[in-house]
Amino acid sequence: MSVIYLDHAATTPVCPAAAQAALEAMTEGFGNPSSQYPLGKAAAMRREENRAVIAAALGCEPGELFFTSCGTEGDNWAISAALQYNRGKGKHIVTTAIEHDAVLGPMKALQGKGYEVTFLKPDREGHIDPEAVKAAIRPDTVLVSMMLVNNEVGSLLPVKAAAEAIQAAGSPALLHTDAVQGFLKVPFTPKELGCDLATICGHKIRAPKGIGALYIRKALIPKVKPLLLGGGQEGGLRPGTEPTAQIAAFAAAVKAWGPGTTQAIRAAKDYAADALSSIEGVTLISRGEAPHILALSLPDFSGQTVVEALGGQGVCISSGSACHRGKPSHVFAALPLPPKVQYGAIRVSFGPESTKDEVDRLAQLLTHICKNRTLLF
Repeated sequence: MSVIYLDHAATTPVCPAAAQAALEAMTEGFGNPSSQYPLGKAAAMRREENRAVIAAALGCEPGELFFTSCGTEGDNWAISAALQYNRGKGKHIVTTAIEHDAVLGPMKALQGKGYEVTFLKPDREGHIDPEAVKAAIRPDTVLVSMMLVNNEVGSLLPVKAAAEAIQAAGSPALLHTDAVQGFLKVPFTPKELGCDLATICGHKIRAPKGIGALYIRKALIPKVKPLLLGGGQEGGLRPGTEPTAQIAAFAAAVKAWGPGTTQAIRAAKDYAADALSSIEGVTLISRGEAPHILALSLPDFSGQTVVEALGGQGVCISSGSACHRGKPSHVFAALPLPPKVQYGAIRVSFGPESTKDEVDRLAQLLTHICKNRTLLF
């Protein structure tokens, strides 16, 4: 049975260019970039060349980009760095109810440490009202953390409006955005958004798992505490021998993301939105502004059981973030939807390899489920 993979928001297949770059870094350029002999210096030079490639794609200076192991690490570091930076200026944080668990987890922990966290609520399609952001920011707000693209419904969140609200309020708050789902897929730069910290990672853009990066605005860098204690890697802020193979693959994936890549992804999603939402028994939750994420529901079924049934037919989709591992999605639960629509929610997400034939096969299976009211094939 061939596999139809329509869960690119969870992870992506590694593209050939990234795999080749990783192989070369592991077998030929395997030196430790901290070593002072030629093999190590060559590895350090390639690391910086790759940093420059990724930074250029993000729209920042290479010196503002620090490598991490993943998006979760970047989010956690950004939050702790912002609170340390604004220590003594307040204990209020603004975020949203539909953030990734990599943000919500730290927020819940901070509530237990005396921080007050405002969780902004979304509308039916996962949008956050900019006026609600403005109203939430106070003189004692020290951090606003808001994702750029929601990972389950594909909505764009008003990060730029948050930056403007912080400035208008005269708040000391730093602005962090989890841009993991937005990097290379929606146009932005940290400067355009007005954010101080931004998280990206490789495995959402056809690089391997295990590599990410945190953007830190240049003026903040001298005041940011190290994430870990150890050697002096990453400007002393993120100790540990750099994963040069993953970094090389990350940069190669960025370079392989050509000008037509996002357009191809959007074409597949738009085709799917029309084809799937026209099936009797399927409810469209949100098309989302992002080019790759489509949220639907089969209200007469559990989303998780639909995912499992389709998996048995070789079709890979999800009922929310992969990090939920089968538990109900907090994102769909936060949307003001009828309970049955929340219960039956599924996410279909697309990559450059996605085809109309794959969408047609998914449509065929969903039609069978809805028409026959059974998950048996």
